[in-house]
Amino acid sequence: MRSMSPDKDICVRKITIPSDGRRQIPALVLSPKELPVMATGVLWIHGGGYITGMKEMVHMSLAPGLVKHFGAVVVSPGYRLAPLAPYPAALDDCYTALVYLKEHAAELGVRCDQLMVGGESAGGGLCAAVCIKARDTGAVNVAFQMPLYPMLDDRDTESSRDNHGRVWNTRKNHLAWRCYLRGQDRNSLSPYAAPARLTDLSGLPPAYTFVGDGEPFYAETILFAERLKACGVPASVDVYHTDMHAFDMMQPDTPLSREAARRFNEQFAYAQTHYFAPQGESER
Repeated sequence: MRSMSPDKDICVRKITIPSDGRRQIPALVLSPKELPVMATGVLWIHGGGYITGMKEMVHMSLAPGLVKHFGAVVVSPGYRLAPLAPYPAALDDCYTALVYLKEHAAELGVRCDQLMVGGESAGGGLCAAVCIKARDTGAVNVAFQMPLYPMLDDRDTESSRDNHGRVWNTRKNHLAWRCYLRGQDRNSLSPYAAPARLTDLSGLPPAYTFVGDGEPFYAETILFAERLKACGVPASVDVYHTDMHAFDMMQPDTPLSREAARRFNEQFAYAQTHYFAPQGESER
């Protein structure tokens, strides 16, 4: 398993993001050692099934490589978790962090026209939900999204039903969704809670993802990418032969994980040179 210790080649600092009332959202900012100027800004959302995890998990992810190799600035929020704080708490916190990234772009050394969102597992689900909400509100224009093996669908799919894969399985999936959606009516569930329920994906940012072909989220990941493309949104997905959820974090030194990291970096490099989303004049 990849360590949660910070990479010695990047700078890490703690911040708090003002939220509603007196509550503050704790967050980490990962940046190059040299003061960034006009860097790509990335909101990176940790996984954990909406019920566990912490902002420090960003150090286990592929996000530090975006800082080291591409000069990006990454913000990792410590969002509230179910069951103590069910939906929409996590989404509200992550969306607030995205707005903060835009409004404090100059202070963070980030270019306002290239804000991206990424995350793994439940963080991938929140990545998709944040991008949907940003599209709907028009408050932030997102240039690119990276929802890796995302947790998108509260309903059983072909791959999440009777799945006994490593790290995550059907039993854990059912428990996590019950906790996250506590108090919600599943018959009229918002796509902000479960992005797979979204019917109109047009206008969402271009996307890249990858997933294992034997893990629970395989079907919903593939379908999400296909539906994006059907709506005219550029989307790419790489599939790897494994039943291990989050294999790139759990076994980072295997050839499979190294290839996934290489492809991820390749896709980010393309996005960094091709995808931009200027903010509205009144919102700068």
